[in-house]
Amino acid sequence: MASRRPPGTLVLLVRHGTTPTTGTVLPGRAPGLHLSDVGRREAEQVAERLSGLPLAAVYTSPLERARETAEPTAAATGLTPVEEPGLLECDTGEWTGLSLASLARRAEWRAVHASPSTFRFPGGESFAELEARTVAALDRIRTAHPGKVVACFSHADPIQAALTFALGAPLESFHRVAVTPGSISAIRYPVGAPPVVFAINSRHGPLDGAEGGA
Repeated sequence: MASRRPPGTLVLLVRHGTTPTTGTVLPGRAPGLHLSDVGRREAEQVAERLSGLPLAAVYTSPLERARETAEPTAAATGLTPVEEPGLLECDTGEWTGLSLASLARRAEWRAVHASPSTFRFPGGESFAELEARTVAALDRIRTAHPGKVVACFSHADPIQAALTFALGAPLESFHRVAVTPGSISAIRYPVGAPPVVFAINSRHGPLDGAEGGA
């Protein structure tokens, strides 16, 4: 009798909650940026939305804003968050900490949106490198938890890269995927088949079908 293949792994991608500089500054990997009061409420809401799912593990970017967003979920589940460098925010190099308004006046900023596949942040990371290391991190995570449900707390750019790749879309489509603070996106990795995206930027309500196998 042939052995039954294990179900696929479900990876839930949670963007960190709102910070005091969300929407005004390009934070990159600068340390010391914490959640605002709104962000802490978003983190609690994420924990509530995930409460009905059989989480097997919680992974988080090492940055404070992602770890703080994971805390309510970790407390509710009793799981200890595992820091995964592959979930880090994009390295924005020399642009780290600059206001979005000032960057929008630069000619190079247009290339971020017009041609992300060829853009590299000055002194930092390219979008191609971002996609490669995010996908590699999720491959490690899903392989470590076959047939399970895993939550990964990260940032907008890595989550957009992961979703774009899972959709089979080119990097030029990167900015067509919206990932707002406190949102949950979901990718299921069936065994022996391409990944399936069934939630993008979900902000409210249950994640229907998330508990099922693949």
